[in-house]
Amino acid sequence: MAVEQGGGAGASKSASSAPSGGTDRILTIPNGISVARLAGVPVFLWLVLGPRTAVADDWAVALLIVAGLSDWLDGKIARALNQTSKLGALLDPAADRLYIAATIVALAVRSIIPWWLVAVLAVRELTVGVALEVLRRRTGIRGLQVSLAGKAATLCLLYAFPLLFLGDHPGWGGTLARVIGWAFAVWGTVLYWESARLYLVQVTGLLRNGAKGRPVNSGLLVGALRVLYVSFAVSWGPSRLGRGSGPVIGWPSRSKVRGSLCNGYICV
Repeated sequence: MAVEQGGGAGASKSASSAPSGGTDRILTIPNGISVARLAGVPVFLWLVLGPRTAVADDWAVALLIVAGLSDWLDGKIARALNQTSKLGALLDPAADRLYIAATIVALAVRSIIPWWLVAVLAVRELTVGVALEVLRRRTGIRGLQVSLAGKAATLCLLYAFPLLFLGDHPGWGGTLARVIGWAFAVWGTVLYWESARLYLVQVTGLLRNGAKGRPVNSGLLVGALRVLYVSFAVSWGPSRLGRGSGPVIGWPSRSKVRGSLCNGYICV
């Protein structure tokens, strides 16, 4: 959540080395909070997709609020008590991603948000995931510095989802929650992709310069990202949108895509 690498219970590995103060400790207060947040994910899904009542939705929203507060709390405690850890650097973003993924899918299943929004967020996550995996394989770097845009995106989406749940119920309160929730969702999605752009800028720079001062060929990253783009364009192209067989504005023809991919070291 949006969901950025590193954060509350620990700090992710930076572009050059592990953060100071990070340890291999497992039994820490922030890690315990992160585990509790993870345990709440299946409970949340049951509340949303099981009873489907106003009372259950209220409990689901309350659980999301508690999860959001605990995300802030574990980071605060980790810094105050010097309990940052490598495990915390994994648990904290994992809990954020699971809550966001579970909430998005639940909202789509309930027809509160459209599936195309799920696809937009999923493609962003996949794009960053591929870039980070290429970076890890080529340089050994397992994470990047969290950006302000990424933190803002996570915050917006975590506000948007509870409000959209509340907006699914009748009355003026539901209408107000729905309007505000969609405002947060739109801004969160835009910032989510902006943070992805910043990630890709970092990854490209590191691949060009090399993590250890030696150049690294970034052609594999470019080719992989183009494959993702083409896969998404083909999957959600004219046949899915019901616009006939003509090309969609802004999407290149397959022949042009093939030539572009060949230039990017991957030819399909």
